[in-house]
Amino acid sequence: MRRPRSSPASLWRDRRFVRCWAGSAVSQFGDRVSEVAVPLVAVGVLHASAGQVAWLTALAWAPNLLATVLGVWVDQRAAKRRLLIVTDVIRAAVLLTVPAAYLCGTLALGQLYAVTLAVGFAGVVAGCAWSPFFARLVPSSSYVDANSKFGAARSASFVAGPALGGGLVQVLTAPVAVVADAVSFLVSALLLRGVALDAPPSDAQLGAVKGSLLRGAREGLDFVRREPVLRAGLACTTTLNFFTFLTGTGLVVLFADRVLQLRPGVIGLTLGVGATGSLLGALTAPWLARRIGSGRCVVVGAVLFPAPFAAAALAGGPVWLRVGVLGGAQFLIGLGVMLFDVNLNSLQSAVTPDALRARVTGAYSTVNYGIRPLGAVVGGVLAETLGLRATFVVAGVGGALSVLWLLPSAIPRIRTAAELLDRVPATPAINQ
Repeated sequence: MRRPRSSPASLWRDRRFVRCWAGSAVSQFGDRVSEVAVPLVAVGVLHASAGQVAWLTALAWAPNLLATVLGVWVDQRAAKRRLLIVTDVIRAAVLLTVPAAYLCGTLALGQLYAVTLAVGFAGVVAGCAWSPFFARLVPSSSYVDANSKFGAARSASFVAGPALGGGLVQVLTAPVAVVADAVSFLVSALLLRGVALDAPPSDAQLGAVKGSLLRGAREGLDFVRREPVLRAGLACTTTLNFFTFLTGTGLVVLFADRVLQLRPGVIGLTLGVGATGSLLGALTAPWLARRIGSGRCVVVGAVLFPAPFAAAALAGGPVWLRVGVLGGAQFLIGLGVMLFDVNLNSLQSAVTPDALRARVTGAYSTVNYGIRPLGAVVGGVLAETLGLRATFVVAGVGGALSVLWLLPSAIPRIRTAAELLDRVPATPAINQ
């Protein structure tokens, strides 16, 4: 059942929201440490090549290819909070094997690949469970506000997390720094334990899937294909993800390390300072949406997000200039990401029926996130054949062209997510 449209006085007064927000914030900080530490484990400890580093990124996102089926499986279960807690604990346990193997002298690239794949798989299950959990946690009229607050926490992690990660790598070594991410997942699990939502909805409200997983998966895919906002948004984000993942987090770290010749601490600090753009974007996204409309914010973000990758390729000269160009590009990238994500996520939440949330999230993620491994692998090939600078240019130019999917759609004309709510059926007519 969709929650009332009336907004609470403030989401900060909702104890459940605050606990979920805090858990997400802590986990995001841990993730940022790993995003610096894990590639540096591969590059500095295991002496991985650009192609091998690209495979790390590919394996992290490969489980999304199963997201459609996993979304059906999640929709069949009422205990979404329990799934979120279990996946947090699994990710913590898996990550702790990295420092353990390093201290025992047995760490190998194969293990790093396996850990990355397992963490990614748990993350997909958590992502499918989060969508219906979020819809029960937050009133529909507060979607933009809530997404902005979660986005601000994520953005803040991009500001301080890489600097913290780079510092931990220099002090403790990269494998040991991964412990911070494992601890963050445990903290998130503990905070979620204290979040008590209303009684679980009935099977009819859940849209419990009767029959095969494949039938449920088809229902999610059919709804995404038929819904105009989801269809245009998916085409745009899939194109964005393919091109921006030509560089991937791993190749950004590799570019800063081997091309710009920056120290780990400087890399983390540069990425952190640049990420203040994402914090600014998350905080200003609701304000800008009220002035120009959520749909236009999505269009602006679709260009502003990828284009600076091409500018980063120009970095050179003295250290201060290399740091400034890379940091400035990261600032604009982060700003664009938040303007795009906060507003598009809110529009997508508004047009998705409660009964289909996990299935739609799974179907959407299969295509949207499933393209990321392909982008990462292609990026590794381009980096080894054309060089890292040329790869960054292709990523920036190709990604900016994703806006062409949005322009003919209804998205640029949508001012608020609220205007979409009336068109969402209580019980979607699919496969009847």
